[in-house]
Amino acid sequence: MAYDVIVIGSGPGGYVAAIRASQLGFKTAVVERESLGGICLNWGCIPTKALLKTAQVFEYTQHSKDYGITIGDAKVDFDAVIKRSRGVADKMSRGVQFLMKKNKIDVIMGTGKLKGKGQVEVTDKDGKATVHDAKHIILATGARARELPNLKIDGKNVIGYRQAMVLPQQPKSMIVVGSGAIGVEFAYFYATLGTKVTIVEFMPRIVPVEDEDISKELEKIYKKKGIEIMTNASVEAVEGAGNGVKAKVKTQTGEITLEADVVLSAVGIAANIENLGLEALGIKTDKGRVTVDKYYQTNVPGVYAIGDMVPGQALAHVASKEGIVCVEAIAYNEKKYAHKPETIDYMNIPGCTYCAPEIASVGYTEKAAKEAGYEVKVGKFPFSASGKASAAGATEGFVKVIFDAKYGEWLGTHMIGANVTEIIAETVVARKLETTYQEVLDAIHPHPTMSESVKDAIEVAYGEAIHL
Repeated sequence: MAYDVIVIGSGPGGYVAAIRASQLGFKTAVVERESLGGICLNWGCIPTKALLKTAQVFEYTQHSKDYGITIGDAKVDFDAVIKRSRGVADKMSRGVQFLMKKNKIDVIMGTGKLKGKGQVEVTDKDGKATVHDAKHIILATGARARELPNLKIDGKNVIGYRQAMVLPQQPKSMIVVGSGAIGVEFAYFYATLGTKVTIVEFMPRIVPVEDEDISKELEKIYKKKGIEIMTNASVEAVEGAGNGVKAKVKTQTGEITLEADVVLSAVGIAANIENLGLEALGIKTDKGRVTVDKYYQTNVPGVYAIGDMVPGQALAHVASKEGIVCVEAIAYNEKKYAHKPETIDYMNIPGCTYCAPEIASVGYTEKAAKEAGYEVKVGKFPFSASGKASAAGATEGFVKVIFDAKYGEWLGTHMIGANVTEIIAETVVARKLETTYQEVLDAIHPHPTMSESVKDAIEVAYGEAIHL
C-alpha cells in the first residue's frame, strides 16, 4: 500500500498526528505493535489515574466521620481495583479504534521499522513482513521504563510500572526507587491501600524537578501518611530473600539493608529508538533521543519524530501537540494548509503529577528565575485560607506564583493541593497571552473555588492580599 503519511506508534503523539493528517487530506496509516493508544492509554496516564481514584475513594472512607458520615469498615478488593483500571484502559483504547475508523485511517498491526527511503516494513505477530510506501513517515514509538545496571527489572523482585499496575496481590511492603511522577503516584496508591512504602531518592529532595517549596510540602504530607522517605540515597543491589527482597541502600551515613515484598523501579524512561532502522538511513540521534528540527523533521527528508523519543518534556500533551505541529508543517509546505504552524514554547509546558495532593507547575521555579537574572515577586497562598478547600476538607498545600518585578511578566506557577491539575491551565493561557499580574487581578474569579487561590497568590506577591 502507498500512503501520504505513515505513523509508527499510536500513542498520544502518534494517533493525534494521524488524525490531523487525515483531516488535512493525507492518505494515512498507523502502525501499532500492541494496543491502540500506546503506553499512555493502556499502561500509563489513564489506567494509573483509575488506580489513584480508587485510593482517593478509599481514603475518603477512612475519614468519613470528618464529614458527618458513619460507615462500616471499608475493605480493599485488590483484584477488583486492578480489574476496574484495566477496564478503563480498554474502553479508552476502543475509543481510539473508533477515531481511526471515523477518520478513515488504516491501522496496520505489527512492528514497524524504516526499510528504506519512503518505505516502512511491518512484521506481524506471525512473523510475516509487508512493505508500505509513504511520502512522509512519522516516528512516534514513545519510551519504556529505564533500567539501572544494578536494578534490572525481572518482574518478580524488581518490577516496573507495568507490573505495578497488575500485581496478582497487594504487597505488604514496597520499596519505590525514584520519586518522579511515577514513583510518588504509585507510592500514594499503595500506601493508601495499606502497603508499607519506602521511597529511595538519589537527589537531595523528592520530586526534584519541582520548585523546592513543593518538594518540602509533599515530603511533609507523605511522612504524615506513613510513607518513609530516604533522600541522598541509592539502591546498590537487590536480591531475593524468601518471599521478598533485600535491598542494599547507600546513604550519606553508610550502607543499610531494607527488606520488602518487592522493589518498584521508577527511575525514569528510555526512548524506544532501537530496531527502527535509524542507522541504515543515517538518522542522527543524541543522548538516546532522535535529533529533529523545530518542525520535527530528522536530518533525513521525509522522516520525522515526535514525543518521548525526541528532546523535550516526555509528556502526553507535549507529544500530541508535537504531532499536530509536525503534520501541519508538512501540509503547509505542500500547500494543503494555509497557516504555518507556530512552534512549541517548551518553557510554557504544564507538568502534572497525580499523587494526593496533586502537583501542577509551569514555567520558572523561584530558583531558576533568580538564576536567569530576574528580580522576582513571589506570592504564596495556602489552601488552609481557602473557603472552598475548607468546605471540601482539602486544606493541604498552596499556590505559589512568580512574577518579574520589573515588567510584571508571569514567570511561573507551582501548586500542590486537591485538583490543582485542573487549575494550572489558567497560568499556561495567561503566559501564552503575555498577561501581566494586573490583568489577572482585574479578571473576576468565581467564589468559592480553589481556582481563585491563583488570584489570591498574586495579591500576596504584590502586597494586596485580602484573604491572608
